[in-house]
Amino acid sequence: MKIVDINCFKLRKQEAVGEDFWEERLARPVDIYERFRNDGPKVLGGTTVEQNFVEISSDEGFKGIFGPISDNIANIIMRDLKRLIVGEDPFAVEKIWDIIYRHQVHGRKGECVMAISAVDCALWDLIGKARGEPVVKLLGGPVQEKVPAYASMLGFSLKPEEVSRRSLEVAEEGFTAMKWFFRYGPGSGLSGMQKNVELVKTIRETVGYDMDLMLDCWMSWTLPYAVKMVKKIEKYEPAWLEEPFMPDDIDSYIKLRRATDIPIAGGEHEYTRWGVKELLKHEAVDILQTDVTWAGGITEMKKICALASSEGIPVIPHAGWTEPSQAIIFSNPQSVCPMIEYLLKFAVIQQTFNKEKLKPSKGYFYAPSKIGLGFEPDMKWLT
Repeated sequence: MKIVDINCFKLRKQEAVGEDFWEERLARPVDIYERFRNDGPKVLGGTTVEQNFVEISSDEGFKGIFGPISDNIANIIMRDLKRLIVGEDPFAVEKIWDIIYRHQVHGRKGECVMAISAVDCALWDLIGKARGEPVVKLLGGPVQEKVPAYASMLGFSLKPEEVSRRSLEVAEEGFTAMKWFFRYGPGSGLSGMQKNVELVKTIRETVGYDMDLMLDCWMSWTLPYAVKMVKKIEKYEPAWLEEPFMPDDIDSYIKLRRATDIPIAGGEHEYTRWGVKELLKHEAVDILQTDVTWAGGITEMKKICALASSEGIPVIPHAGWTEPSQAIIFSNPQSVCPMIEYLLKFAVIQQTFNKEKLKPSKGYFYAPSKIGLGFEPDMKWLT
């Protein structure tokens, strides 16, 4: 079998969500500058959704699809990667990955690796369709029958009464863990710090301590600020504190781990096994969160999971796109991949064009059984 073509296409839906869909935003690294600090939730997106998808075609009629991807990533695929892949055997995923990674020597992180990830995931979808099997089976799974999902609360209001209401709803839906996103960082001073603490306190007073509580800083804190914050929230027993610092500031991760008993999670914005190796070598994180669709695709995430498992570090991928994460998680034992992230609001956006929507049942995802990656975009929205 040979790859004969690669194309990207765009789907667009006006007013896919309402004006009030995004209720609040998370803290951002640029919030250290006053001009960005008061931006509202619209920075997370508008009412119209546009998404690109990549499609790889073989000479035997099988096609692999992956998406959504950004315009920039689609451009990289069509401009730089397509000519390297056409004519190759789609089953030779290791060879193809190595070729395109070596070619992208000036793009070893960021969007170039995200483009590699998109191609790789589409190849695994094609292989699954050619074999008539789910990708998880191609990877040696499923190893687990079901995996607990944690509810990721990006975009929900942080007003105390709304936090309480949403937290109770999540618990009633069967989730046993949830993650909330801090809105404030060092630039917001003492008042922002107090509001961050109030968020954690409100959640614990609402649901108690039987539910695991994760807290995401989204790379927006400094080490002095983080040390002060962890001392204030340790008594609320967070399951982890996520991405307190910019990805390259590994030293601050190390120092914060020494300063607190709260487990530190990170790696969402890290790329390839080599980036992960640095985090593991320096003992910078307790939980690794590399994203399957960013860090190098399914082919590379197999290696990342092997590296992490050799160090006893669990991998709980950031899951902006659930199906590839499922393939990795269900092909590993619980000791390696114990949970799966489900972004309640973002999943609505991510699955805008999916004919079937993927959701957890009573707080759990079950081993995927659909062919390939198990999704099909609705082409009626083709632009």
